Amino acid sequence: SVLYCDRSGDRTFYEEEIQKNIDNLEKEGRLSLTKGFIQHGNVSVYEHCLAVCVCSIKIARMLRIRYDLRALIRGALLHDYFLYDWHVNDDPNRKLHGFFHPSVALENALKDYELSKKEQDIIKHHMFPLTIIPPMCREAWLVCLADKICAGKETLLRRQ
Repeated sequence: SVLYCDRSGDRTFYEEEIQKNIDNLEKEGRLSLTKGFIQHGNVSVYEHCLAVCVCSIKIARMLRIRYDLRALIRGALLHDYFLYDWHVNDDPNRKLHGFFHPSVALENALKDYELSKKEQDIIKHHMFPLTIIPPMCREAWLVCLADKICAGKETLLRRQ
């Protein structure tokens, strides 16, 4: 469903839509595994992806951008669906994680879910400009921006 969101949007509606998608993704695939991997600081991949999802919606609403809510939610929740611990010190690819994890996340997501082109674009291009090809749809741009905001907060404002 394509939505035009204003600032007076019903918060409960968005929370229910996010939860409905989480329930479906956990039932159909391995989303719950992301709770066991750390992303930034002490924040799990699951918590990070949920924060990116909420932040993406807030940005879209603030800027009054038309977007596909389902694609935005699913893409945001799956954008870091790489399913491994990238902090393992003896992994030689650790330093390159930022460059190649979008492809791994997309590959894993395609194994578990049927994804729209927008959802695939969100996952594949959320690390732009590290990934050379920029996002192709507004939902992917929203997640790309929200991911940077949330990663910055998680890295700089570590929870104790």
